[in-house]
This record gives sequence, structure tokens and C-alpha cells, in this order.
Amino acid sequence: MDPNPKTHPVLSYVMARLPSIGPRFTPPPAPSDAFDIEQPPPPPDLSSSSSSSSSPPLPPRITDQMPHLAHPKLLASMASAVADVAQTRSVLKTLGDRPDHEAVDNARARLAEVESALSKRLEAIVLSPRPPDVDRLEWRAHLAEKERECREAAERERSAHRAVISLDEMHEAYARMLREAEDRLVKMYDSAVVVQNDGECDLNVAEEVNEEVVGILQEGTGNGNGGLDRVDLSGRRLRILPEAFGQIVGLVVLNLSNNQLETIPDSIAGLANLEELNVSSNLLDFLPHSIGLLQKLKILNVSSNKLASLPDSICHCRSLVELDVSFNNLSYLPTNIGYELPNLQRICIQYNKIRSLPTSVCEMYSLRHLDAHFNELRGLPAAIGKLTNLEFLNLSSNFSDLTELPDTFGDLINLKELDLSNNQINALPDTFGRLDNLAKLNLDENPLVIPPVEIVKEGVEAVKVFMAKRWFDTLVEEERRSMLEVKEPAQTGWLTRSTSWLKDVVSDVSGSVSGYLGSPRTPRDPYLDQQL
Repeated sequence: MDPNPKTHPVLSYVMARLPSIGPRFTPPPAPSDAFDIEQPPPPPDLSSSSSSSSSPPLPPRITDQMPHLAHPKLLASMASAVADVAQTRSVLKTLGDRPDHEAVDNARARLAEVESALSKRLEAIVLSPRPPDVDRLEWRAHLAEKERECREAAERERSAHRAVISLDEMHEAYARMLREAEDRLVKMYDSAVVVQNDGECDLNVAEEVNEEVVGILQEGTGNGNGGLDRVDLSGRRLRILPEAFGQIVGLVVLNLSNNQLETIPDSIAGLANLEELNVSSNLLDFLPHSIGLLQKLKILNVSSNKLASLPDSICHCRSLVELDVSFNNLSYLPTNIGYELPNLQRICIQYNKIRSLPTSVCEMYSLRHLDAHFNELRGLPAAIGKLTNLEFLNLSSNFSDLTELPDTFGDLINLKELDLSNNQINALPDTFGRLDNLAKLNLDENPLVIPPVEIVKEGVEAVKVFMAKRWFDTLVEEERRSMLEVKEPAQTGWLTRSTSWLKDVVSDVSGSVSGYLGSPRTPRDPYLDQQL
């Protein structure tokens, strides 16, 4: 909820000093050498301590870069300018975290289903025939009541899904508000303080780059458009990529990394033969939707930008083999990315803010390399074990968010390298012992109980043996319980059969006796009568 000091340094500084967000008490006057919680302390005097030579350099303070920022009048004006941000922050803090992208997509889909079902039900009500013994006015009132009930039921169902969508939209609007507030505060500072800047050097460089780009365009769009298949414009401090670049239809490889590009033109869709695109280390806030028209694209590198999301159209690049979106501001991946990128073998999403992977990721059967460290993952999809070709998996440094792994984790039978360090995992799943090909394992900085720490210290083989034995013991116990459950019905069946047999015997004996005692009297034996 709070603005990130790295992306919104001025806004973060100002909001930290607002009474409703910052400290609720007035601290006593601090000495000149007191530690300021909002700013890192100044570097210590190297001459005063010998140990300070080993300390890492501290990042620059925002007040060092903007020395007039702490001026009371300027700070008060800035605080007034961001009152709306503070108010929205308070509201969102009450409503809760932003829902993940998949939940929002599911809510939109359910809304559409509710609308479709309602239309069918209303149509059925309108077309239902009136019974001959029912008055016309009574029948209309009956239909109106049924329609009202249907609409109310649909509205109750829609309200839950709309709440999810509304919360997501509020968070998106808040993110835009933060960006606009940061820009507004920077302009306020610039207008309050006269700063002399020399832009002559940048202007000369821009003119030089433009000439190079013009030369490339002339070469690529001439001679039948077939003479230029590779362009490397990395490190040229480019700020604009001309629309005419989309006319170099023979281009196969385009490298625009390490520039200052803020947008990629929609005309890039004209590069029908492009197989590799590198736009890493730029200032991109978004990718054009037309990128989905690059049907032959195999390698896409958009790392180290400012992307908050990926366009859903990226799923149409079905030839993609490698995708690198690391070092951005992504909080989710497109919901259908796994269903529509069947050839993807390598995906790098590290250093983002992704909270969950879409369930469709489990359909990437060709995936061999998945790097998701330094995110905010709260778990993995239950069907992650379907990625049977996966060889490398890095889930480290998701810190307090990642606490457990699903039971299907043991189905990753080709996994060779696994990094789970810096998480909050208490126990590995019992199926972990099935990872026969696992050769490298990092479990550092986890509160592990299963396996014990002493087993972890012995290395990956010891962990595999321990978990395999635990899994075997679990299977034996389950088999024992299963046999007991089978044996008990068997014993019950034997007892039933025995009881039935006894009943038959008793029935026969009883029948004989009753037959003997209850049969019609036979003629008397004269011999017996004589003896009596």
C-alpha cells in the first residue's frame, strides 16, 4: 500500500511525514547525530573506526539529491498536494490486498456466465404458456414476481464478483495515482528551486543517434527489403524508435537493449520474420498489444524495465521458446499464458512482485527452466508436478510468503537444480524423495523441521534418502491401514456366513423336533401299549 521508496522516492519521503501515516506522537528534540528512520545514516568517519572500512557503501539520501526537500513550507505544500493519495491509501488498507490476476479474470468470466444464464431464464419465463384455468392478470403478476426473483438472485451472485473486480480497479487506480503524485511533487520541487542544467551534451548525442537510425532505415527499407536481417542498437541512449522500423520486414534479430526507450511503436507488428527481440534495460511502462502478431518470435527479453503487466496478446506468440521479464514491477502473469505457449522452455520472472502463478503454468510441458526468486509467491499451483521436463527451478527469496510446497512436487522427476533458500518452509512434501535426478539443492534460511537440520547439512543425497525413507514409511503405513480395512470386512463376512450356517442348523433341528412333536398322531404300537 505504501509507495515504494525506490520508484516513488519523493512521495515516500513526504507521506512518511504525514501525521496520519507517520508517527502519532511528537518525539523529543533529537541530537544532531540521532538516527533518522526515514533516511539512512550518513557514512561513518573512516578515521574514527578501523572496522568501518569493511562496511558496504550506503545509498544516497533523497535530501542529498534534493537538498531543499525538507524546507517546512515546501514540505507543507507537498503534503497538501498528496492528501488524496493518503486518503485512498487508508481506504485500500481497510479493503485489503489486491486480488491476483487469475481471480479477477475468473470473476469477469463468472459475470458473463451469470448474465447469460439470466437472459435464458428470463426468456423461459416470458415464453412460458399460461394455464387455461389462470386469469391473464394473475398470470402476468406471477411472471413479474418470478422475473423479480431471478434478477435478485443474479444480482446477489454478481455482487461478489463485482467486488473482486472493483477492488482490483481501485488498486490499479491507486498505482496510477502514485505515479502521477510523484511526477507532481517533482515538478513542485523544480518550480520552487531554480536548478541549472546543461542539456547540450544529450542533444548532440540524440542527433548522432538519429542519423544512425536513419541510415539503418534507409538500408532496411531499400533493396527489396531483404538486405538487413540483424540490427544492434544497444547502448545508443535512444529515446524514440521510429514507426518506420516496422517496415524492415526481413529483420530477424533486433537488439535495443540499454537505451532510454519509453515506448515500443505498434508498427513493430510489421516485423513478420522477427525471431529475437531484446529491449532489456530501458524505461518501458508497457508493451504494445501488437506484439502478439510476431508469430515467429522465439526469444523475447524485456527485463530491467518498468512493466507493471504483460499484454494478454503476448500469449499469441506461440513460437516463443525463451521469455525474460525479470527486474520489472509485474504482480501477475497473463491467466492463459500456459495454455497458449506450448513451446516455452525457459521463463525468467525473478525480481518482480508476483504473488501467484496462474494454474495454466502447469500446462507448459516443454518448460525446462523456471526462475521465480525474489517475488512474493505464496505457494505453487497444485498441479505443478505436471512439469515433468523441468530441470531448473529457483524459488528462493520469497521470504515470508512461501511456506509450503504441494504434494505433487515429487512428480518433477527430471529436476536437477532446486533453490528454496530464504523462505518460510517448515517441511518438505513426503514425495520429495522421488526426485532421483536432483543434484543441487539449497535449503538455507528456512525454519525446516522435516528434514532435520543435521540431515540438511549432510547434503542433497542425505535429504533425498531421508525423504525417500519417510515416503516409504508413509506408503507402508497406508498399505497396513488398507489391509486392515480389507481384513475387517472379510472377518465380518466369515462371521455372517458362520451365523447363517448356525441358523440353518438350528432351523433344521427345530424343524425336525417341531415336526416330530407337532405331526399328526400315528397309530399306537400294540407292543408298547402292552408294556405300559
